[in-house]
Amino acid sequence: MNKYKSKIYGIVGSLLAMLLLFLFLWFYYIGQPYTPEDEGIMVSFGDTETGGGTITDNPASQPSQTVAPPPTPSSPSDNDYLTQEDEEALALAKQKKEEEKKRKAEEEERIKKQKEEAARLEAERIAKEKALAEQRAKEQAARDRANKLGSLFGQSNNSEGSGGQDDNSGKSGNPAGQGNSGGNSWSLNGRNLKGNLAEPVYKGDQEGVVVVAIRVNAAGKVISATLGSGTTISDKETQRAAISAAQKAVFSEGTSDVIGTITYKFKLR
Repeated sequence: MNKYKSKIYGIVGSLLAMLLLFLFLWFYYIGQPYTPEDEGIMVSFGDTETGGGTITDNPASQPSQTVAPPPTPSSPSDNDYLTQEDEEALALAKQKKEEEKKRKAEEEERIKKQKEEAARLEAERIAKEKALAEQRAKEQAARDRANKLGSLFGQSNNSEGSGGQDDNSGKSGNPAGQGNSGGNSWSLNGRNLKGNLAEPVYKGDQEGVVVVAIRVNAAGKVISATLGSGTTISDKETQRAAISAAQKAVFSEGTSDVIGTITYKFKLR
């Protein structure tokens, strides 16, 4: 009997304790004024069709605007370096192309000038040869006339500096315009040789002839002496010796410049 009473007392006591605890919680928590808590924003990280969220009118729930920091200067990237290198390469290629074009134009201009100079020299050579051929033709015609005159009067035209006197001008002349001196010969239309031809100074190891084309002024002085056609000796020293000797020749005076030749005969000594 006492055993059942103890259980009843325990149950009743537990119920009273629970009732007191409930009343305490009721008056403590339920009696407080209700303040709604801030609601959060639902964010869905799923697919676009299922993503969504709830936006409330509470200003406190709105996300604050974030101020972006000022942009920081970025360092040049590899692409920037590559672009700069490409531009420099294009500039160098363009400069090289222009230099090549300029060099080609200069080379073409140089070749053109060379061709023009060669053409000019060739024209001068042809003109000189033509003038020399005409002079030789005139000299030959004069010799032919002199030979005819000599045959008529029984005289020879191969004497040294032979000729006549021009009574009108007082200057000695020679219609044949040719003669011999010391084994060498000369030909100068209308002029006589004064004295003898100077002998060339050479070593004596050459044999042949050297023809020197000369130009004589009105005073009878040789003003030009060059190697003429008909020369058989190729030795330059012997040729220079003949030209040097021809420059010392003196002829009779005339009214203008005339051209002729002096032929030197070289023999082995």
